[in-house]
Amino acid sequence: MRLQLTKLEKSWILYDIANSAFILLVSTLLPIYFDYLAEKGGLSQSDYLAYWGYAGSVATILVAVLGPICGTLADQRGFKKPMFVLSMLLGVAGCAMLGVAWNWLSFLVIFVIARVGYNASIVFYDAMLPEITTYDKMDRVSTLGYALGYIGSVIPFVVCLVVVLGHTIFGIDQITALIVSFIITALWWLVCSLPLTKRYRQSAYQEGVGNPVSATFRRLGKTFREARKQKHIFMYLLAFFFFIDGVYTIIDMATAYGKSLGLDTTGLLIALLVTQIVAFPCSIIFGRFSAKFDTGLLIKICILCYTGIALFAVFLAQQWQFWVLAVLVGMFQGGIQALSRSYLGKMIPAEQSGEYFGLMDICGKGASFVGTTLVAVVSQLTEGMEFAIMGLPIANTGVAVGSIAVMFVIGFVLFCYADKLNKAKTKIAV
Repeated sequence: MRLQLTKLEKSWILYDIANSAFILLVSTLLPIYFDYLAEKGGLSQSDYLAYWGYAGSVATILVAVLGPICGTLADQRGFKKPMFVLSMLLGVAGCAMLGVAWNWLSFLVIFVIARVGYNASIVFYDAMLPEITTYDKMDRVSTLGYALGYIGSVIPFVVCLVVVLGHTIFGIDQITALIVSFIITALWWLVCSLPLTKRYRQSAYQEGVGNPVSATFRRLGKTFREARKQKHIFMYLLAFFFFIDGVYTIIDMATAYGKSLGLDTTGLLIALLVTQIVAFPCSIIFGRFSAKFDTGLLIKICILCYTGIALFAVFLAQQWQFWVLAVLVGMFQGGIQALSRSYLGKMIPAEQSGEYFGLMDICGKGASFVGTTLVAVVSQLTEGMEFAIMGLPIANTGVAVGSIAVMFVIGFVLFCYADKLNKAKTKIAV
């Protein structure tokens, strides 16, 4: 069946296109600019990868703390939209200002600010999903958002790529070209956000009682208690913590990992562009599959495939292998993210969407903190060591990235249990 979208659904999907441009920038051009600043500051390749990972960890743990508080506050009447706009503008401003950094440390500070703004906006954006569409369309709308986000973000990225790779044609050096790309991405993010800020009106909310801040903390405590009692939700969030760890870590660390292996910069950028292009049809395919197959089954398949991807990354040594990795990531990245979002959206009441998606953000960002920190720590602890598996030499950074496969395995086991509980709960409700 053809999916008919309302204007509000289209505007909501457009924000996926808006913010995905920033994430593509983070996983491609930003590590290159940071590499320039790190080399200028005398950092080794292992320290470069480690500090990039630590910066991602700081950003994610900040949002993990702030996310549920903001999400709970946003569930009060009249709060969700202004808080979404505020966090979006913080991210846009941070993105535009990345070029003013004078050394690698100031760059990481600005990056953390931009990342916090981005991540906070996603909490409110995801929480809008149960309001902007219906239960039966939720999987399709969610996957379509990710799909169009991937392909839409390619537009500003290609423009940035032309500027960076063809900087001599424009009469500027490569560093200036990178700074221009930050501004282009920020403008794209801002402009594509405007339709949602115009059309969205909060329709599901809880009436505030007394001071909104104190009421927020009371409801947040209540939500925590409810989530623990709702075992199927609690176990799903726990499983999500583990399996999404690897997904976010691979997204955040891909280019930095490739650079640490000494791979060609242009090849890395084009390979990650391929990831976006592959992710577009594959996300739509997963959306179509969700109408025919069980969503839980599709998530399990994605987790297993990501486990294989993490293990494959251990042996990465040549450019063509990075291309294979990029294609594999593109095949399953959108599916696992979109279906995980809609899976929770169908489990919770719409008027508490901000609270529960805030808890989901704790799990997602907390996992990302664990993943990036794990890669950073293992990278530094194994610096200078030599590894080999069946006679094949393995870089210490490969061991670091491969360590996240353990998180996928744990996430798979927990999700199987959570999905079983959810199905039993649904049968009782029916």
